[in-house]
Amino acid sequence: QVQLVESGGGLVQAGGSLRLSCAASGRDFSRFAMGWFRQAPGKERDLVAAINWSSGDTYYGEVVKGRFTISRDNTKNTMYLQMNSLKPEDTAVYYCIARLGPTTPIWYDYRYRGQGTQVTVSS
Repeated sequence: QVQLVESGGGLVQAGGSLRLSCAASGRDFSRFAMGWFRQAPGKERDLVAAINWSSGDTYYGEVVKGRFTISRDNTKNTMYLQMNSLKPEDTAVYYCIARLGPTTPIWYDYRYRGQGTQVTVSS
């Protein structure tokens, strides 16, 4: 059974940085794609970034390009989201997600999801 556990959320001032981590277990992830989506109150879910576990190919949502970087450490089965130049509009619950197959920009293509971690950016 796939388990995804996020960590690293918190409160940061605008312009600051945070790094989220997602520890994955329960499967061989070599054929998986993993990523992050976020949901803010009153807003639609938004796929932030995704990565192909074996190739390292990445996808980024337009609003985070140039500010966020997704990466993974295959040896630790852990994925990261480095978030720089944070803005108040980045405030949301961030969820780690995974799917068997290639990356897609559609959050509901990802079957597995963690519990989420809150990111709050103050102005």
